[in-house]
Amino acid sequence: MSWREEAQEIHRRRELAEACGGVAAVEKHHAAGKLTVRERISGLLDERSFREVGKLAGKAVYTDGKLTGFEPAPYVMGLGSIDGRAVAVGGEDYTIRAGTGFGSDRRKGGQGGFVEDLAFEYRIPLINLIDGTGGTVNTVKRKGYSVIPGYGWDGFERSASLMGIVPVVSAVMGTVAGGPAGRAVLAHWTVMVRDTSQIFAAGPPVVERAFGTRLHKNDLGGAKIAADTAGTIDNVAANEEDCLQQIRRFLSYMPQNAWELPPSIVSADRVDRCEDALVDIVPRSDRRAYNMKKLVGMVVDEGSMFEIQPTFGRAVITSLARMNGHVVGVIANNPMVGGIVDVKAARKQSHFIELCDSFNIPLVFFVDVPGLLVGVESESEAIMRFGIQQRYALAQATVPIYTVIVRKCFGVAGGSVMDRSGLNFKIAWPSASWGSLPIEGGVKAAYRKEIEEAPDPQAREAEIEAELRALSSPFRTAEAFAVEDLIDPRETRPYLCQFIEAAQHRLRTQTGPKARTGVRP
Repeated sequence: MSWREEAQEIHRRRELAEACGGVAAVEKHHAAGKLTVRERISGLLDERSFREVGKLAGKAVYTDGKLTGFEPAPYVMGLGSIDGRAVAVGGEDYTIRAGTGFGSDRRKGGQGGFVEDLAFEYRIPLINLIDGTGGTVNTVKRKGYSVIPGYGWDGFERSASLMGIVPVVSAVMGTVAGGPAGRAVLAHWTVMVRDTSQIFAAGPPVVERAFGTRLHKNDLGGAKIAADTAGTIDNVAANEEDCLQQIRRFLSYMPQNAWELPPSIVSADRVDRCEDALVDIVPRSDRRAYNMKKLVGMVVDEGSMFEIQPTFGRAVITSLARMNGHVVGVIANNPMVGGIVDVKAARKQSHFIELCDSFNIPLVFFVDVPGLLVGVESESEAIMRFGIQQRYALAQATVPIYTVIVRKCFGVAGGSVMDRSGLNFKIAWPSASWGSLPIEGGVKAAYRKEIEEAPDPQAREAEIEAELRALSSPFRTAEAFAVEDLIDPRETRPYLCQFIEAAQHRLRTQTGPKARTGVRP
């Protein structure tokens, strides 16, 4: 007695599943410049590491008790590895009914389901490769009644709980709306593919029906809107291969879960590297810009910067990087676009602080911030609310924080780069200046009467500015130990590396999900 016949049947059905939606559907998918979900998973994971779960799930047709037709479930998922570390991964097979669900009570994934439970129970990262249209009006015909949104076993509850314990990545690989779009955003980091990916609450047909406006799907939810303007999506990939490589790189900075530290590597970059160009990079005139990305690149491990949201909120640069092999989160003001914190930059900074704090990543600030953006438009966008949110996020952070004051540090925005809940450790360059307001703008407000009554108001204003500027020298602040150290800019890398190395002992004692008490302002 043998079970060979049944074993062969298992392998036959697996082959049917691997055919996706059939030759014609796959060819059409490729013609649109897209990989199938199986090709995506293969390109993402370590070679031969994918262990698919639920491959035999689908709709079978039997004639006289024998299988005569089989449509695989339009979701592929399972367990694999990236750089030898386990991950849970899943995605819709768009070649099968546009990736819509196949009606089982137990979902494989896409809207909750087994793949999310796998990530939760095993404490491993979750990767969503999203390319499905989600719900459809056909559901009412199939069920015989209309369903309330969020019906069934699997809602957003598991997705929400994952956000506190494991890294979640969402890659928008096609046109997504509604539930799948919500699932895409419920992640720590998101990426989309330029031109072939879109994300929106509802697609062009719904918008046209509601407003009478006909739009191309890229104009409604393409990269220019979703990433550059709205910040719904963090990063944009040139093509699908680039998208998969970006996912691998992002996860290389992440721990497996909140109970672990990020992976350290042996760095080939010397700890004592002191770039001579750093002493000249900041212009004498505070009205002249300089390249902050170049500055940061000379301090962190060479080639280690991975910028998050590079096209959104550009007044602030947020980047994962390494210092002597240890992962850090870099927040730097960008003088190339003024460095003034607007609503988009404040949102971006708050989110990045929470990301790094959740996964035990120390924060390094490179500060050159004149303040929050003022004016009617900025106030109309609630700049004070979002400006205070970034300070609130920092106050709740528990990771070590290092502040390097490069040039300007003023106002509410300047106060949002300090570790006031912890060591409050700040170092400054000789180019630095700080205060409640810049001297040039603040003198007129504070000394208005004296200036107006002077025989030569313009000369008196200049005298007061010169007097205050002398008193505002960073050397005087260092003498008072009101800044912990004033350093030669070339010393920044070895100085930070030593402290970040020492902080690893603290980080090991405070792993685990972070409690978020209170209500965001």
